[in-house]
Order: sequence, then C-alpha cells, then structure tokens
Amino acid sequence: MEQTLQVDQLIYQHSQPITLESGVVLPSFHLQYTTYGKLNENKDNVVWVFHALTASSEAADWWPGLVGEGKIFDPENHFIICVNMPGSHYGSTCPLDTNPDKGEPYYHDFPLFTLRDMVQTYQELRAHLGIDKIWLGIGGSMGGMQLLEWAIMEPERFENIIPIGTNAKHSPWGIALNASQRMAIESDCSWKTKSHEAGHNGMKVARSIALLSYRDYTAYNKTQQGFSPDTIDKNVDEQIYRAETYQRYQGEKLARRFNAFSYYALSRSMDSHDVGRNRGSVEQALSLVQAKTLIIGIFTDILFPPDEQLFLAKHIRDAEVHIINSMYGHDGFLLEFEAIDKLITRFLTPKF
Repeated sequence: MEQTLQVDQLIYQHSQPITLESGVVLPSFHLQYTTYGKLNENKDNVVWVFHALTASSEAADWWPGLVGEGKIFDPENHFIICVNMPGSHYGSTCPLDTNPDKGEPYYHDFPLFTLRDMVQTYQELRAHLGIDKIWLGIGGSMGGMQLLEWAIMEPERFENIIPIGTNAKHSPWGIALNASQRMAIESDCSWKTKSHEAGHNGMKVARSIALLSYRDYTAYNKTQQGFSPDTIDKNVDEQIYRAETYQRYQGEKLARRFNAFSYYALSRSMDSHDVGRNRGSVEQALSLVQAKTLIIGIFTDILFPPDEQLFLAKHIRDAEVHIINSMYGHDGFLLEFEAIDKLITRFLTPKF
C-alpha cells in the first residue's frame, strides 16, 4: 500500500510579550507554519526552509524541484518546516491583524519587524517544538537573509546552511528598488484609507518594478519579444507589446493573492537586513557562523549580484561557494532546480 506522507499546516500562538529591535513591545504574536514528514527519534532530521518576499510556508508548492516526495528534501527522510514570516499575508502576525491598542487592524501602524525580529519569533517556535539542533537550513533571497541572521544569532543551532542568492547587508541598490516600489504604493489614491484593499493598484505597479530586478535584459529579450498574440493583427496604435502585457499580468497575479500593507511592510523588513548591526562589523558577524556552509549565487542576478555571495564566502569560515548560470536572473533560485540539486547533493555527500 502506498504511504501517505504527513503534511501539516499549523498555527503557533505565542502569548508572551516580545520586544522588537525598534523598542516596540507586542503583547503576543502568531506564526503560520507548514511541516512535511515527521521528526525522528533523535530529532536530527530537521530541514528548516526560509521563504522569500511574497511566498508562503508551503515550500513544496513554490520549491517543487527541491521539496517533496523523491526530491532532495524528502518528507520520507526529513522533517521539513517552513514558517510564514511575520508581516506576510499567509497566516502569521501581519498588518491586517487587530491592533490590541486600537481594536482595529494595524494597517499603516504595523510595526517594523527586522530580519532579526523575525528570527526571534522562530526561536520561540523552535523551542516550542522541542528542536535543539537544525540539521540544515536553506533559503533564497530574503529567506537567505533570515537564515544568515539565525546562524549568527545562534551559531551552535545549525549543522549545515545553504543561503542562495542573498547577502549579508541589503545594498543601496536593493533598498532603492524597494523604496521605488513603496512610492508606487503611496501614489495610489486609496493608500491612506483604512481598508484591506488600500494600495491595491499601487502594489501592481510595485510588482512590475520588482520584476525588472528579478530578471534581466537577456531574459526579457528571449521571452517577451513582439506583440501580445491577441493584438498582432490590429492597427499599430492598438497593438500591445508582450513585455507590457507580461508586466501587467504579473501585477494582477500578485494582487489576487497578496495585500499592499504586507508588501510594504516586508520590503521595509528586507531593507533592515544588516548582520553587522551592533556586532562590530559585517565581517565580524559572518565570522561567528559555525555551520558547514554552501553559498550559491547566480551570474545573471542583478538584485543580489555574485559579488555579494563571494563576500559571504570570504568571511564565513571554510564556506563553499558556487555561482551558477541561468537566463532567469535572481528568479533562478526558484527555477534552476537541477543545478541547485546537484550542488546540494555534492555538498551533503560525505567526503572520505
């Protein structure tokens, strides 16, 4: 009989106060998380996956090439956990939750969760689950930022870490891109209203801006040439380029599943990323990592260029680094399953 692998979607309710880096004290918080497989008797089969900006805790959905039955992270062998980051739209504490001080949703008043604050909440969940050691932590982009923070905050916690397409401190370039996206949301005339739909159209534009940093010139040239099929036979003034329809489609697609308050808040969280804050320097902070480390970058990534991964490898003791080829730019961390799988397999294979 075929075995059905265990998948659980759960909510962790933390009823004690938590103090954020900003000094704001929240009376409680909650985290939505998904687990695949079972924790073994020795509790040494934990794979903690960290998701990126607008993803959810359902890692097998957005990373199907790496997480799932028969994949390198297989629920048959591993206890895989992915937590929806605070501020996100998918079940954890977020701007649409009720502000206990006002009895209405936080909306614009949602406090800043730095990456370090996020890790603080994960530490509480880890303790609640009775997990002492995490065999492997992995995450790309903003997920990699969270992973690095945790590996520095608690160096003894991880046996192996694999940050992909990420950095030690968010760059002025990345912050400028995020600021431009927030400006797009702010320009939406509905943004100042207290409504779940506020800033919705502005977020569509923000997503369009973001996409330009997720891919690059070559990728658009290969995939978005010419006109939208339904306008090819129209007059020249009625034709619409595929590149334009693609941008509009991606904005609409996000708007169907996300809200502008979470998008705005998470972009600010990403901007706060700096492992060197109050630790002397970025270099000193990275030197604290004890886990065996594989760093993966992408040659065509213009948002987190390879120099940032090479910097990580230089300052994390004995780190291994590989830069892969991909036509997909930053999005390669979500799409280049075969190349990433091979690197992870080699990294985890015992060397005699």
